[in-house]
Amino acid sequence: MQRKEFGLGDVVQMKKGHPCGTNAWKVIRMGMDIRMKCTGCDHSVLLPRTRFEQRLKKVLIPAEKDGDQAK
Repeated sequence: MQRKEFGLGDVVQMKKGHPCGTNAWKVIRMGMDIRMKCTGCDHSVLLPRTRFEQRLKKVLIPAEKDGDQAK
């Protein structure tokens, strides 16, 4: 199985929605665990990386890279 690509600051969609009604999460911390924040109600969740990768559906909005900004 191929690993899913995601990064810090990405807005991702998970397989199951949040009870507040939205399904978009922003990745705010990466390491052994992934912390993400609900874009609807700002609830923060910490998941182990393996569980996060299993539940990740797709990246909705990739984070802007520092080197790609226009001068």
